[in-house]
Amino acid sequence: MTAELTRGQNHPLTQVRLEIRIAAGSPVVAAVTVGDEHGTVHGADGVAHPGAPALPGIEVPKQAATAHRLAVDLGALPESAHRVSVLLALPTGAGVPARFGVVAAPFVAVTALDGTELVTFTLTGLDTESAVVALELYRRQGAWKVRAIGQGYAGGLAALLADQGLPEAVPLANAVHEAVAQGLARSVAAPPQQRAPDGDRTRRATAPGPEQAAPQPTAPYGPQSTRPGAPDAPPAVPQPAGPAAGGSVDYTHPGRRTTAPAPPPAAASPAPPPGQPAGPVAGDANGWSMDERLYNQVWGMFEDLARTTAAYRSAVDFADSRRDKELDQVLSDPRSRIGGQGDAVREAARAKHAELVDRARAVLDRDLAQLAAESDVVEPALPPAFARWDNPVWHGYRVPMEMPMALRLGDLHLPESGPLRIPMLVRLPLERGLWIDSGRTGLLDETFADPDRMGRLALDTAVAVAARLLAVYPAHEFAVHVIDPAGGGTDALAPLVRTGALAAGPALGAGGVAEVLGRLTRRVDLVQMAVRGGAADSLPPDVDTAEHLLIVNDFPHGFDDRAVTQLRYLADEGPAVGVHLLMVADREEADGYGPLLDPLWRSLMRLTPVADDHLADPWVGHAWTYEPALVPPGSEILQQVLARVAEARTKY
Repeated sequence: MTAELTRGQNHPLTQVRLEIRIAAGSPVVAAVTVGDEHGTVHGADGVAHPGAPALPGIEVPKQAATAHRLAVDLGALPESAHRVSVLLALPTGAGVPARFGVVAAPFVAVTALDGTELVTFTLTGLDTESAVVALELYRRQGAWKVRAIGQGYAGGLAALLADQGLPEAVPLANAVHEAVAQGLARSVAAPPQQRAPDGDRTRRATAPGPEQAAPQPTAPYGPQSTRPGAPDAPPAVPQPAGPAAGGSVDYTHPGRRTTAPAPPPAAASPAPPPGQPAGPVAGDANGWSMDERLYNQVWGMFEDLARTTAAYRSAVDFADSRRDKELDQVLSDPRSRIGGQGDAVREAARAKHAELVDRARAVLDRDLAQLAAESDVVEPALPPAFARWDNPVWHGYRVPMEMPMALRLGDLHLPESGPLRIPMLVRLPLERGLWIDSGRTGLLDETFADPDRMGRLALDTAVAVAARLLAVYPAHEFAVHVIDPAGGGTDALAPLVRTGALAAGPALGAGGVAEVLGRLTRRVDLVQMAVRGGAADSLPPDVDTAEHLLIVNDFPHGFDDRAVTQLRYLADEGPAVGVHLLMVADREEADGYGPLLDPLWRSLMRLTPVADDHLADPWVGHAWTYEPALVPPGSEILQQVLARVAEARTKY
């Protein structure tokens, strides 16, 4: 089974002949250094790079690319080799991203020679770095292991090599970049992107004038909160310089480029009429599997909606500023404030404004129509982890044998997008906890302002999320615990209780709170010590190594200071070792703890049980309306799915 590592985790290697596959959102340089037991690289002859791609037991590609395959034979390394580091760097040159923070997170997989994935690692959290140590293979007591590193360097490849002890780091880094530049100069131009055939959505929006500026990407797909003081305040989006007069604004996200080999050719379909674009196809993005292609396609739809909306809003802003400027010029001259000449100028300014806005709206409507057509094709093809609860795929549900790459938490849309909804997908395992806000702040629909009703809706949302997580994990690899001190969530929790999906009944009272928090805190402590000590096999037999989700209802009722401290500890340290937190709470009700809980709220992703515009993408910063993934009223699908999960647990 594949081990999906997070930063700092390690995993034993049972094979010595390996292949390391790399997929990135932008062309990267791949290199390998071979060091001693202290990690020191003693000279350029310990570095495999595009200018010198082969060492004993190591072979790397000769060019920068979005996909790489590195060959490693640990048995052929010299006896002095104790650490093999896999390096990634962004190439230098015009038009090349200067930092990893503006491209999709690189993905690294260590595979056997038959293609079986042994270890995977996604390098998230990079920002200003232009070079990074992705993985290291190291020798420990005669056996080889792999560790996920993810250590980035804002100083680039030279700083990275210097940190590994190379005295000639700067000239060697320059030689690597020179070799890559020469290789690119000799290479054949890449074919057009598969995602944008003739007649498909444009990847450029013509700027109405030099005042228009393009929004710049700052991070890969993933919504963040925009409310002041909310848990996910996004970083400020830098304001780029405007394009040259008469030029165009490029709204293409660099992460939308090839990140893996192209999918196999689809079955033949009728050719479109001459001059008409081909119809949308589910899974037409790049990826190693159908699920990954669908995930990338959904990300592409999200990107396209953000891009076309940004272009529309920018065009409207330009039209507004142009109209206001022309009207100010008229009003600044007393002779033209009154009379037919002034009226004619005003009417011309308004007409030009309407023309520019109508033109921008026509482009937006065209893009929205194509996105809606793509959504109509993609939604029915989604696997259960990505699908709505009303998707027919759930009626044929079977407990999976492997964990999916992502999970649907709801839908996203913008005010201009009408009925179009983009699935909100988050990668698994969850990297942070979730907070279902049962408060009333920022509600779009004041009919849901009743606190009791909001509390029930929030817990219903939490149950739907927990059921989806239980459904997409293999049997016995995910467990759900519930803390409900006052017992107020009995009705909402009934589907989990009746089907036996819970690891144990909901914990009640202060004693139940203390017992559950103590047990999960102990698990986090033990697994952390085992991982850091490289002794994962020595865990006590009563420690369940499955992923765990803790639902906390009606917080802070039943929590004393010790319980609050344990809760914060689980929120901070739990996700890295498989313990995840799902809070159902009104932040205002916890104000009695003062600033003590502020780090807790900031560490969680805030979701709402009703539609609310509290999320923002970290690419262009749009305020997205989030809608939770709830089970349709009257549907029994959630109970049916949970029953199959419980049945699978009894069989295996």
